[in-house]
Amino acid sequence: MATPHHPSTAVRHSLRKLGGDIKDARRRRGLPAEVVAERAFTSRSTLRRIEAGDNAVGIGIYAAVLQALGLLDRLGDVAAPGQDEVGLSMASQALPMRVRSKRVRAGD
Repeated sequence: MATPHHPSTAVRHSLRKLGGDIKDARRRRGLPAEVVAERAFTSRSTLRRIEAGDNAVGIGIYAAVLQALGLLDRLGDVAAPGQDEVGLSMASQALPMRVRSKRVRAGD
């Protein structure tokens, strides 16, 4: 049995924003909830939960809904190395101050 997960306020806020953005994208496209749910192979009630930002819905279902809306490609870039400002900054700070060429020994 899975351990209950109690997401932080920041996580809940981000999921509510994502859900609202998904709902807005669906409405901008003029797609009824039934059509998007069918294209995502899920139910209308699950789509409603996604649009509300429910953290208990699996990321795979969120991805299926994004695909149904033509937005899936952007999901793959969320943690892309080029988008990771903190990681890039840390990598830059870890660079050596000096780089020296290796010495060749006389016997080699």
